[in-house]
Amino acid sequence: QVQLVESGGGLVQAGGSLRLSCAASGSAFSIYDMGWYRQAPGKQREFVASIGSDGTTNYADSVKGRVTISRDNAKNTVSLQMNSLKPEDTADYYCSANRPFRRTVWGQGTRVTVSS
Repeated sequence: QVQLVESGGGLVQAGGSLRLSCAASGSAFSIYDMGWYRQAPGKQREFVASIGSDGTTNYADSVKGRVTISRDNAKNTVSLQMNSLKPEDTADYYCSANRPFRRTVWGQGTRVTVSS
């Protein structure tokens, strides 16, 4: 079982950048598909980006071209580099770990606030 802890959130002006990190502990990080999701006030949690155990990446249309997901299996971390931030990016950001036939594991979240 893997445990996830996010960090790197904060307050940033529109157009600025943040790098979120997710540190994993426990078993078999390298075989998990990893993702970032976000939840804005009053909205459902939505997909942001994912990176598979094979390194394949996927992005939501709303963030394509502005964010990059990466993983470092040696350090058991996954990161989300976010550039050109918009007020609409304001949300709590959650790291996830998933593998077939297993319950998705979530971190506690880190808050991103983008001011206009």
